[in-house]
Amino acid sequence: MRRRLALLAVATTSLVLVAFLVPLAVLVSTVAAERATAAATAKAQSLAAVVALGDRDSLDATLRQVNGSTDTPITIFLPDRTSLGAPASWDPAVELAARGRSITMETPAGREILVAVQGGGDGTSVIRTFVSAERLRQGVGRAWLVLGLIGLALLTVGIVVADRLARSLIQPVRQVAGLSRRLARGDLDARVEPAGPPEIRDVGTALNHLAARIRELLAREREAVADLSHQLRTPVTALRLEAETLRDKDEAARVGEAVDTLERMVTQVIREARRLGRGGVARCDATEVITDRVTFWSALAEDQDRPVGLRLPGTPIPVGVSAQDLAACADLLLENVFANTPDGTPFTVELAPRPGGGALLVITDEGPGFPYPAPVDRGISGRSSTGLGLDIARRTAEGSGGRLRAGPAPSGGAEIILELGPAPS
Repeated sequence: MRRRLALLAVATTSLVLVAFLVPLAVLVSTVAAERATAAATAKAQSLAAVVALGDRDSLDATLRQVNGSTDTPITIFLPDRTSLGAPASWDPAVELAARGRSITMETPAGREILVAVQGGGDGTSVIRTFVSAERLRQGVGRAWLVLGLIGLALLTVGIVVADRLARSLIQPVRQVAGLSRRLARGDLDARVEPAGPPEIRDVGTALNHLAARIRELLAREREAVADLSHQLRTPVTALRLEAETLRDKDEAARVGEAVDTLERMVTQVIREARRLGRGGVARCDATEVITDRVTFWSALAEDQDRPVGLRLPGTPIPVGVSAQDLAACADLLLENVFANTPDGTPFTVELAPRPGGGALLVITDEGPGFPYPAPVDRGISGRSSTGLGLDIARRTAEGSGGRLRAGPAPSGGAEIILELGPAPS
């Protein structure tokens, strides 16, 4: 946009300068030629009185004096076709002037001025003076140079003014665009100071209002989720107590497992709502978060006799996900391993830097693998789960600029690869 405005200013200024300077340059050239012609004509006419007297000697002396002091040579043709002064030939133009008509003739070498004078003999005498082309253009080149410099200066001023104007327009637009990108990344605290033309200020103000409105709606959603969680925890607890009172242990186990599934589903819904409700710039140390969550789940793995393979880096890996979101995502993935594989099934957790920034989290197990072909599609599950866990993990990865891949592991079990984007600078 800045370049286009500069080009527009150059084009407009150039048209104005051409429309103004070209006629002015032609006028300067014409005035210079007319001024030189008028001066030569005046000198020729000043000799008319001497020519009219017809005194040849006096005329010759005067003519020598005049030719010695001017750069426009003067020749006088007498009625008998003889001439005095600067050498010149009797041409058709002189013939025409000898008939009593003063004329000016244009020639390739310059301008010829012929003044007819009556008297001084038996006919008409002709005073001829010649103005060379250089004399006609004297001073024109310098005037054109001055006009060109003035035009160049005006063009430069126009470009500078257009650039400043473009900068004053582009800077507010860039700020508004930056605000929209920050809002798209989930930074609801982002605001812009309205600046620039009224229309751009209106856009900035509207985006600020939009961000505030989104934050307000998400706050209401979090409050609704908190109420929902409080309301659902009570019947879930009652179901668990009822299941424990059942006499049939197998039936009690089945009901308890269903209650556990319901509780996990409620927990996932609450975590997802809280994840979407948080604003600000998301970033954390993936090494610290994954190490903490693996330590938490290692206690349960030990109880179930599950061998755990860990390959975690000893250096921080900054990623573009909040610590809460990454912890919830890791819990979902590890919970899937415990929920969908038998006790004693080994699993491996590997965390490494991602080429280009970010982190690469790989979780593999030696269980039965995925019972369905597209495990990351929302709501798809081959067992008694909601099918939302991997979808939540996928959206967490994509929100940071990464992706989620799931499929069979080389050992025959399941493998989940979570790619997390780099932390924003």
